[in-house]
Amino acid sequence: MTAIEYLSLPWYKRILYRIIALLVSIPKAIFGFFKVKLPNFFVGLYHKFIGVFKNIFRFAVDGDWKTRVSFLVMGFGMILRKFYLKGILVLIYQIAFIYFTITTGIPTLIRIGSFGFVAQTSYIHPDLGLPITVTNDNSFMLLLNMIIFIILAGIFLFLWYAQLNDSMNLQNLNSIGKKKTSKELVKSLVGKNYHLLLLAFPTAGLIIFTIVPLIFMILVAFTNYSSSYQSPKELFDWVGVYNFKKLFGMGSNSYEFSYVFGQVLLWTLIWAFFATFTNYFLGMIVAIIINRKGIKGKKVWRTILITTIAVPQFISLLFLSKFLNKDQGALNFMLKSMGLITQNIPFLEDALMGKITIIIVNMWIGIPYTMLMCSGLLMNIPQDLYESAKIDGASPFKVYTKITLPYMLFVTGPYLISSFVGNINNFNVIFLLSGGGPIFTNVNGAPIVGNVYGAGQTDLLITWLYKMAMQQVNKNYGLASVIGLCIFIIIGGLSLITYSRTNAVKNEGDFQ
Repeated sequence: MTAIEYLSLPWYKRILYRIIALLVSIPKAIFGFFKVKLPNFFVGLYHKFIGVFKNIFRFAVDGDWKTRVSFLVMGFGMILRKFYLKGILVLIYQIAFIYFTITTGIPTLIRIGSFGFVAQTSYIHPDLGLPITVTNDNSFMLLLNMIIFIILAGIFLFLWYAQLNDSMNLQNLNSIGKKKTSKELVKSLVGKNYHLLLLAFPTAGLIIFTIVPLIFMILVAFTNYSSSYQSPKELFDWVGVYNFKKLFGMGSNSYEFSYVFGQVLLWTLIWAFFATFTNYFLGMIVAIIINRKGIKGKKVWRTILITTIAVPQFISLLFLSKFLNKDQGALNFMLKSMGLITQNIPFLEDALMGKITIIIVNMWIGIPYTMLMCSGLLMNIPQDLYESAKIDGASPFKVYTKITLPYMLFVTGPYLISSFVGNINNFNVIFLLSGGGPIFTNVNGAPIVGNVYGAGQTDLLITWLYKMAMQQVNKNYGLASVIGLCIFIIIGGLSLITYSRTNAVKNEGDFQ
């Protein structure tokens, strides 16, 4: 469709066209990623590795004895060439890494194939007559130590190559009569390369608090780690793709689990969509109404809406969960007292009614935040655009669809993505309001309890994961990790695809 054909369509057809185009672009983007970007990535990675090996060969052939000794003793060439600071630091890291490898790394690699040989044992002390507990192998710590060892080994290889490259560069500088000292390195770190020094701390935090847990979650998904195999009392083991088969109904006795997973996933996406766009558009409309000329008491209206933000969300949700309760809730009591109903309404106890209620309550909580954000953005829209539209005789709805909405979508595109992602992981609203209930039932109407680990019909994937890993008697950390991995893939995929297609990214220079 050409631009002229698109602009000639009615507004609702243009919106429908863009929604369809977005939905069509997602599988295209996924296909393009695996067909073009992923192969190109591996080809580029291959060429980089080839370049690294060529450089290592060059270091060995063209390097002097100081550089060659650096193959075994990291930093040796830099220290002898008076580049002390960096040379001593990499040497200290090498010593620490060798110590960690001998004391922890090698013993971990020996045991990781079976997550240990002997679990926790107990015996009666022959002299004291007291029970003694001995922890031999801890599967949890073995897996964690393996991840730490792999990361430290990767850092070691990077530093090993970097110090060889630095030693060779220093050798070349010395050959033409130039020298480089540690003072220049310090000046560089507090000068033009100051950003490297600042980024070192968040990078370390990213590795410790994000990458390590993510790798741990992925590996646990391939194990039978559960309350039946609780470290250090019991050792868990690798089970391959068994948990993934159960997720997709391919294993024995896994149909109910797969069915519940599909229902929870569908509700999670539906909830994220409505929770995001109802708050966004209604909050924007409220902001437009309050900011209109002629509206009196603007501060009063804003204050009333901000009051819902001032009250902690935790308190609001707990109050509403009691207020909307079917048997003891105050709302049903008031409606009965006024003669409006004869039977209590299951606001949270019925699956469909509960989902609608949760979305409405979330609007009450979320609209004030969007209203505040949109109020500031609306003031930045050039007023001459509105004046021109008024002179041309544009209706208020036309002004909204042609000026206000495009500008707001342009500026708040990344916010919409982060809001959608946040609602996929919106633990508080679901858990505190409905607790995920009511529970699922089978075709006979009997509740499904044991096979689905406490999943409810208003549960999101994140609340179900929490129940599975923390609340159930028979906890299953392997399946919980698989669900966590699914959440990561959904959020990561949607964020990358939609963010790259927002006007805020593609047309970065507009609306300035």
